Amino acid sequence: MTEAEVKKLPIGMDAKRIVRNATGLGSYGRTLVNDLTRCTAETDIALRLYAPDEGRADLRGQIAGGDAMFCYPAPASWYRRVPGGRALWRSHGIVADLQRDGVQLFHGLSGELPIGLRRAGIRGVVTIHDLIFLRHPEYYHWLDAKIYAWKFRQTLCEADRIIAISECTKRDIIELGGVDASKVSVVYQSFAPRFAQQPTASELAYARKEWALPSRYILSVGTIEERKNLLLAVRALPYLPERVSLVAVGRRTDYAARIEAEAQRLGVSPRVRLLSGVDDAVLPAIYAQAEAFVYPSRYEGFGIPVIEAIAAGLPVVACTGSCLEEAGGPDSLYVDPDDAEALAAAVVQSLGDVAGREERIRRSQQYVRRFMGTDVARQVLAIYKELLP
Repeated sequence: MTEAEVKKLPIGMDAKRIVRNATGLGSYGRTLVNDLTRCTAETDIALRLYAPDEGRADLRGQIAGGDAMFCYPAPASWYRRVPGGRALWRSHGIVADLQRDGVQLFHGLSGELPIGLRRAGIRGVVTIHDLIFLRHPEYYHWLDAKIYAWKFRQTLCEADRIIAISECTKRDIIELGGVDASKVSVVYQSFAPRFAQQPTASELAYARKEWALPSRYILSVGTIEERKNLLLAVRALPYLPERVSLVAVGRRTDYAARIEAEAQRLGVSPRVRLLSGVDDAVLPAIYAQAEAFVYPSRYEGFGIPVIEAIAAGLPVVACTGSCLEEAGGPDSLYVDPDDAEALAAAVVQSLGDVAGREERIRRSQQYVRRFMGTDVARQVLAIYKELLP
């Protein structure tokens, strides 16, 4: 660090998912940090990213400030050597490191804050993405739901301010956590600028060849799990033109076998492609070659793939019942999460050169400008400044 950077007031941030998760919570953290870095360049604030280990070099490389921003347990520390030590450092031991570094405010980017933060005199901000484990525990192993609920209650004890990523999540926090509304601020997620940029011809060709993309397809992005409700999109395929396929990008779970069995039963298996392990850098080129985006999830905290799809120039069809109308805006189409024919009808309105398609895309892209990076970062920075001395 330069002498000027040393003199800046350090703000600590939880970087576990930043260095480990290619999508989802990892994308949220990396995008926010990069946007904050631009906003804080001329301020007296410096960001320090605390992670239990170095994680993936390619993900660290997406941080504009480089490796110099990262802090880890000391190499000789037992936290790095014993099973479970890294998790214990993140939930407890990190507080001593924050005190050592003079951190006066710590931001938990993925719904958690370390125990002892308040006792140490360090202000705590936490971003809560969703409370699905409380609202719909049936989507979790019972023990996981109990652990997540305990962590949520513990985090409420440490937090001075809570950032909810949607009005839907704010309502859940107030109702299910008994939190005063004045303690919760809604700051929407941002999306990485690369999704709004047209991929090069070589990037498009690579994605098409590497992942054997169909000539015409609708796209869905997200973990292939029951809550995401991809079965609805498969059941809509028989009502769509035969040349239109479904491409789903996301980590596989046991639910993927149900998807494949249903596709077999309906006779649409050749039209269903489940892609796992897709490099994050390739994703914009996969978005860019789709005709429409479908997000049939039953419940979300926000739904960042909806924003990415709109930024990439796609019309969006999503489901009612949570917060997806907040993400997609009034010009996306929404259907019941159990109505396959309605989903198909909405997709038909979004294919090719159907009347009104381009105008809907244009208006949707205007809508998602509210989620542009620096505006989101300035809202977060304002919360920091309220809490700092």
